[in-house]
Amino acid sequence: MVSAGDFRNGITLEIDGQVMQVMEFQHVKPGKGAAFVRTKLRNVIDGGVVERTFRPTEKFPQARIDRIDMQYLYQDGDLYNFMNVETYDQIAINSDIVGDSMKFVKENENVKVLSYNGSVFAIEPPLFVELEVTETEPGLKGNTATGATKPATVETGAQIQVPLFVNTGDKLKIDTRTGEYLSRV
Repeated sequence: MVSAGDFRNGITLEIDGQVMQVMEFQHVKPGKGAAFVRTKLRNVIDGGVVERTFRPTEKFPQARIDRIDMQYLYQDGDLYNFMNVETYDQIAINSDIVGDSMKFVKENENVKVLSYNGSVFAIEPPLFVELEVTETEPGLKGNTATGATKPATVETGAQIQVPLFVNTGDKLKIDTRTGEYLSRV
């Protein structure tokens, strides 16, 4: 059991029969009245975000989230196929569950599959990936005074903004959380 006074960002709890992850929390001690904890919670199953306040003494059971290392094999229509790297078991996950989390992941790369009570609810891609630019316009000389960017398509089909000096065929390091260009490789 975790008390509201011990909340930390990223902790996963069962609140009112739902699995919630603490995104933000703030301990508030008003001049008059009792202290309370203001939180922003995300439902890990459906992705909804709610704001709630709790007394610091309220306790909630910690939800057990299983994070399994799996290798992304291929996409077949609306299904993404993964293989457990330890047991070699294969599973297919619907694109509704996967969402945008796979837009920077190439085939044969490792990801973490998150599940609660045996049902998969999300995919965690690696934090950083290296992808090749398949299409971008050439940068024009003299347009670099303001740190301008241009759109580029990477080998997974995702579009990102890159500096003007990046050309087709360059390998880039990309942050999968934000989709931002970090550097050339």
